Amino acid sequence: MAATSTPPLRVHRAARIEDRFYSVVAHLLRRRGWRPRVLGYTGYGANGWVRVFGRVLLTPPGTRRRDVEDGRRGFRRFFSAKLAGVPVTIDVAGQRHEACTGRGGYIDEIVPADLDPGWTAALLSAEGAPAVTMSLRVVGPDARLGMVSDIDDTVMITALPRPLLAFWNTFIRTEASRRPVPGIAQLLSELAAEDPEAFTVYLSTGPWNVAPALDTFLARHGFPRGPLLLTDWGPTPEGWFRSGREHKRSQLRRLLAELPQLEWLLVGDDGQHDPELYAEAADIAPGRVRAVAIRQLTPTEQVLTHGTPDPLSELPWVPKPPAPSVPEIRAPDGFGLLAALRTRGLIKS
Repeated sequence: MAATSTPPLRVHRAARIEDRFYSVVAHLLRRRGWRPRVLGYTGYGANGWVRVFGRVLLTPPGTRRRDVEDGRRGFRRFFSAKLAGVPVTIDVAGQRHEACTGRGGYIDEIVPADLDPGWTAALLSAEGAPAVTMSLRVVGPDARLGMVSDIDDTVMITALPRPLLAFWNTFIRTEASRRPVPGIAQLLSELAAEDPEAFTVYLSTGPWNVAPALDTFLARHGFPRGPLLLTDWGPTPEGWFRSGREHKRSQLRRLLAELPQLEWLLVGDDGQHDPELYAEAADIAPGRVRAVAIRQLTPTEQVLTHGTPDPLSELPWVPKPPAPSVPEIRAPDGFGLLAALRTRGLIKS
């Protein structure tokens, strides 16, 4: 879902096969009475522009809106068909803009808009589908603090790399049964209280299908409101599978470029690539990252993630990364991270 990336000259064969498959499926399902449905995801922007996220899917007759938008059984979120090449109208700030869905039925569009800082909304519509409202967070010129938080094993306990558990969490388990990582909501909330205009964004390699359920989870457990930056499963124009690491890298760089007035706190865990990606972001944007806060996984979580009882970086044959160029703190939960940030004077007491 990266609207700014330059498409390759030749789309990978796997992606062409997938696109053809969904084109045939969509044609057959339309004949059986399936109808388009527009989904709107939380977007963001700044002075003069907003980034709009949405998707158009085909759903069976009688499908209720909450069946594809709420946090109930996970498989319901995937009971739909992608619709590429569909014209979508975006109404925001009294202006109307036209866009078109890309692969997977997604909209990821920058449109001009003069809006006051804070929360507002846009309207998305497509022919044959009810219009929907999407939230927008406009970052003002006086805002100074931005926070990026990973989701899996940072915000919620998931241990996603374990295939069976990932399947269970995604397709079967309800959002109400998932557990938040202790203290992370308090950490982000206290930082947001430090700056009333603070901007929070949640960055994950999870699929957009679960975005409404994640929003519900975050609100239920007291996390600051903010847009999600997710990705899609399956073939990409470049290869058989999308790169979760590249998704996070590109979105971090984009945030740094789009919102130059912000100083960032980057929150993640040591289960996958967050420390390396955050250190890289700090290096390419000197003075723009206040600190990196890393949640240390438990030995059990490390086994689920890596198959080893300790982080891979602790193994003697794994090259040690260079020392971070910004303050980096580590603790097993959000309470420890918050205390360490206070001790080092990185947030107000």
